Amino acid sequence: MTSTAVSLTDVSTYLPGEPISADYYAQFAGSDDLAANVMFRAPKFRHHVAPDETAVDMIERACAGLIERHGYDVISNIDVLITHTQIPDMPFYGAGGGIAHRLGMRPSWVLDLHNGGCAAFVLALNVARRLLASGEGRSALIAIAQNAAGQVFDQPGVRRKAQSAIPGDGAAVALVTLSDRSPILDVECRTYGEYAGDMTIAMDPPRKWWQPGPGEGCIGFTETKIAKVLARGNRQVPEVALAVCDRIGLSPKDIGLLVTNQPNRVFLRNWREALEVPRERHRHTFDECGNLFGAGIPINLDHAISDGQVNAGDIVLMAAFAHAGDFAGAAAVRWGGRG
Repeated sequence: MTSTAVSLTDVSTYLPGEPISADYYAQFAGSDDLAANVMFRAPKFRHHVAPDETAVDMIERACAGLIERHGYDVISNIDVLITHTQIPDMPFYGAGGGIAHRLGMRPSWVLDLHNGGCAAFVLALNVARRLLASGEGRSALIAIAQNAAGQVFDQPGVRRKAQSAIPGDGAAVALVTLSDRSPILDVECRTYGEYAGDMTIAMDPPRKWWQPGPGEGCIGFTETKIAKVLARGNRQVPEVALAVCDRIGLSPKDIGLLVTNQPNRVFLRNWREALEVPRERHRHTFDECGNLFGAGIPINLDHAISDGQVNAGDIVLMAAFAHAGDFAGAAAVRWGGRG
């Protein structure tokens, strides 16, 4: 009998270049009213994309582990390709077509997700689960590239700001299949449309992002905006995580591993405490990689699997929020091992 369960079968990741230390940004630091804000306490290290490295390059390199463990045919025969790129190589379209071509795929579905932000992996899991369960294929590849750190935040004018020292670059891919090996137990996705547009690009003098002019674009943070984002993130991530736990009948403090996005240490601590998860069961790589945006969850999960922190039979709870709080999601998987 054909299994109708959908599993997160495997993950594989890529971190570009050598680690860049906090000292790199300290040498450029200018006068910044937000420098002392808890949002911008820098990680020890992070990685940056190379100047000529594309999102498609990053995804191809992230796929190496999947190909090594499962064979090239598993990747080339993918039915559904779901991508998310923080900074698209071209502003008019996503990376899906380029990734499919580079990896020799002919998928029936190619979906480029943009609204998922830092919770894009959870959103992509939900889309993949729904499509495969409805008969649209037997396998899906989720591909996420975070490439803003070395491109946006390392601009000469932007790297003087406190915000520039937080992001890091990386890519991740996940294989989702019709299987009962590592079943996706439940997913919760919530859209908070009232907060859409609260994250903005700031330029001096002001202009639209595509218009030419002096001054480089950065995130338009203010003390008021930061306070709102902290309040929303502190609330939303535990809410979606608890919703999933309630439906699968498990207390969050009893899960095997919690994996979240990692904007900063404050969120990591607050989420762990709100869900009553011990520090040793909340995996993050903030001090090694910084804020990895949408790639954070799969990169952290890959590290936990490789280190033996998560074992076959453990429940992995993933949760994140996006942008200034306009989207949040959580998912639970019973990990079955890489096999």
